[in-house]
Amino acid sequence: MPGELSVVFGAGNVGRGFLGQLLSESGYRVLFVDILEPLVRALAERGFYRLQLVTDESVQELEVQNVSALLATEKERVAEAVAECALAATAVGAAALPKVAPLIAAGLEQRRQKRPELPLNIIICENLKNAPGVLAGLLAQHLSEEGRRYLAEKVGLVDAVIGRMVPIIPPELAREDPTFIMAEPYKVLPVNKARFKGPIPQVVGMVAKDNFAAYVDQKLYTHNAGHAMIAYVGYCRGHKYGYEALEDPTVELLTTRALQEASEALIRKHGIPREEQYAHVEDLMRRFRNRRLGDTIFRLGRDPLRKLAPEDRLVGAARLVLEAGGVPDALAWGVAAALLFDPPEDESAQRLQAMLREKGPEETLAHVSGLLPGSALATMVLDRLKSIQAGQWPQ
Repeated sequence: MPGELSVVFGAGNVGRGFLGQLLSESGYRVLFVDILEPLVRALAERGFYRLQLVTDESVQELEVQNVSALLATEKERVAEAVAECALAATAVGAAALPKVAPLIAAGLEQRRQKRPELPLNIIICENLKNAPGVLAGLLAQHLSEEGRRYLAEKVGLVDAVIGRMVPIIPPELAREDPTFIMAEPYKVLPVNKARFKGPIPQVVGMVAKDNFAAYVDQKLYTHNAGHAMIAYVGYCRGHKYGYEALEDPTVELLTTRALQEASEALIRKHGIPREEQYAHVEDLMRRFRNRRLGDTIFRLGRDPLRKLAPEDRLVGAARLVLEAGGVPDALAWGVAAALLFDPPEDESAQRLQAMLREKGPEETLAHVSGLLPGSALATMVLDRLKSIQAGQWPQ
């Protein structure tokens, strides 16, 4: 196979649904590292996988070529690949980073010995605050003193913002073809320009950005916050799919208002041009309505304990609005609705419900979201919680 080698840890939604396409189209050979044996075996045998890009207007069938895969248990071969590759990426989910860190570290030790002058950039595609710092700390635990010095001098740990929407593939399709993945066509990968070591690799769709914090906040407090509003308000109003929820005037109203509140705060904090921010919001609302993705309320809302954290999508956006002198009215409706998200199959949601039964909503908000009893935001949320429970929604 032609091209330089890239190694992608994680062959899931982001790995196959986004990174694989960009790297393959850029001329790289793509080696996935994953724990799912049927998926790894199929990728390794075929050398390609099917990617379906869908909008309401069109369906595009692609075969992503120049692909192979290794099991994460094949530690020596994985380390050799990291030692030889031109570019690496992680897309395993933040909780799995401690498990892949030893594999990456073993490869870096080999690379330090074989190619000491050649830098390696690792694109970190995880939904994680300070992802480079977290991964650096995990890698350091498995590196020699010389390896830690090499990490600091020659390895670029580059944070990224993942904006492409990739839904859960129905089990029957996954059984028929474990490599099949579906996504929207959105094809922009902002990365932190300041984190690269050596020349910035040329990757289709990858855009190296200055002032990267603005793009991180924009993703979290518009894209992720928008999904959360649709999920939690939509769940309370009995909807199953995100696009279906947006057909409900109440869900659309609160989501639109929440994104306006967050946008004004982002413009004030980061100096994002107003036209650019609102064009982004308009594009998001269009993409949220993509019926062919079939994105479920459950997927968008699952793990409310994480999504209600103090700096996360809803509470973090509401705090930002308050700091900018605004009133997070719609965002407070979203936080209140999230407290009522209780699918039985979501362990996080069930823990939240147990906490609410034991402590009550005021203490739960303080514990989960850092909202002190009697604070302006806590009071707003509790008032809206009572309204939702009474069936009273804003018009």
